[in-house]
Amino acid sequence: MTRILPLIASLGCSAALVACGEDSPDSRASAGPEPATTAAAQEPASTAAAQEPAAAARGPLVKLGGSQFGPVLFDGSNQAIYTFTRDPSGENARSRCHGDCAEAWPPFFAKVRPRAGRGVKRALLGTIRRERRRQVTYRGQPLYFYAHEGKRQVLCNDIVEFGGTWFAVTAEGRPPA
Repeated sequence: MTRILPLIASLGCSAALVACGEDSPDSRASAGPEPATTAAAQEPASTAAAQEPAAAARGPLVKLGGSQFGPVLFDGSNQAIYTFTRDPSGENARSRCHGDCAEAWPPFFAKVRPRAGRGVKRALLGTIRRERRRQVTYRGQPLYFYAHEGKRQVLCNDIVEFGGTWFAVTAEGRPPA
């Protein structure tokens, strides 16, 4: 049994790298405008539920949860939250993930300011304008989900794709150590 566990762990890591894709010229998104798609196609079910009228008044929850990388941010439905190194932050914050990139890494949208759960620094939460919607930010960085990930999974930390690196987010707003 002790020889099987390392093998299973190794296979899981290999599957995560394949699931997140490879950084190739064909997989890179252009910095151009995002093509028109339906709202349902741009956001995972976890944010769609958070934007229904009753929940929207309170804003979606951002909370800290355990992962193989230590505590990282999750939404209220336990979807891991990521940042993208190509995105400028702070006053110049904006998303550079559009088209194919936004299909693989859906932006975390919110109609109102998100709520901070235990361990999350409220002062670091915000939103930026993304076309006609608001994208959630943390420490000035736009936030995303990985479309092919289940609840409580963090499969794509420190993955290079679409011309930048994707990181899970700690309570300090930085990549896990």
